[in-house]
Amino acid sequence: MRKITIAIDGYSSTGKSTVAKQLADWLEYIYVDTGAMYRAITLFAMRNKIIAPETFQVERLIETLPNVTVEFKRNNATGNAEIFLNGQNVEREIRTLEVSEFVSPIATVPEVRKKLVQQQQEIGKEKGVVMDGRDIGTVVFPGAELKIFMNASAETRAKRRYEELLGRGDTVSFDDVLRNVVERDRIDTTREDSPLRKADDAIEIDNSEMNLEDQFHTILQLAKDRIAGRV
Repeated sequence: MRKITIAIDGYSSTGKSTVAKQLADWLEYIYVDTGAMYRAITLFAMRNKIIAPETFQVERLIETLPNVTVEFKRNNATGNAEIFLNGQNVEREIRTLEVSEFVSPIATVPEVRKKLVQQQQEIGKEKGVVMDGRDIGTVVFPGAELKIFMNASAETRAKRRYEELLGRGDTVSFDDVLRNVVERDRIDTTREDSPLRKADDAIEIDNSEMNLEDQFHTILQLAKDRIAGRV
């Protein structure tokens, strides 16, 4: 059976990572969460006081990038790939609302995107990969055999994110989460370098009213069709 590249793009909190992991598991493909990579760089910038509510030292970030390593390692207990920043597991730390506040500004920096895109392309050069993010089908893998663009209303996405954070034990308000979702949409779609947009040949899926099972089977069938050579 031939292997293909599956690119899943879309707005924040549309469930890209969830369905990408499901697909990778079912197909026995490599899964890459590119959002986690940008979040790791963001956490680095926060820890080093490069970015904060009132400041963003872009030049300092660019200068320190050669010293930043971001990689995935398999957790043998769970079977999942987890993100490591300079050798430290930061899988939990990168999922906070605080990191979410700054990840979109960090992702606008061309040098950051160049560093991570090169790494992503290297991971996927042998195909058999499912990758989700903001520019996978437009920049990282423009030749991907299957491109999905996921969407949902801002309120629906905020509710999902809010419930996820509460489930982790974080103390957050729904209004703050909704504000973050709307602001990230604005930054992601208006940045100069690789803005979030639907690739011309991507299939758009609005999952506002879809449950996880229906969403998975819809996208899995699309993947099966492409693997079999059916368009």
